Amino acid sequence: MSSISDDSDLSYEAEDLVIRRATERFGDLPYRSKCATSAGAFVVSRKVRHALSAISSSAEMMDYFASKTHAVAARLEDDDAISIFAPFGLDDMFSFRITPNPALDNRNTHYVKAERNKGIWPELTVVPRPD
Repeated sequence: MSSISDDSDLSYEAEDLVIRRATERFGDLPYRSKCATSAGAFVVSRKVRHALSAISSSAEMMDYFASKTHAVAARLEDDDAISIFAPFGLDDMFSFRITPNPALDNRNTHYVKAERNKGIWPELTVVPRPD
């Protein structure tokens, strides 16, 4: 099995290793979290895939997430340090606000994810997409 920092291994086993390490590290936190690898970010619809054909990394992909609030990534480094990448900042997340990202026509995805998140955190404010 590859190391956690081997970005060439897109197998289920490699993703499972990342998820297990994150669960061990963050499992005792008093709030819910979700972990996945960046490989899953590239599994998108044909329409979106065409618009994103020039994307070369998961970091670039985050510029097109349906909600800016969800564009936050944490990486557990080999030395157990945590690196955070948030192209739109963290203010929305800490303010319990789901803000749409108008980069693509993904209105439905924004609202579906926002409603699912409100089921976990009812105090969230959902910012409507601009018309």
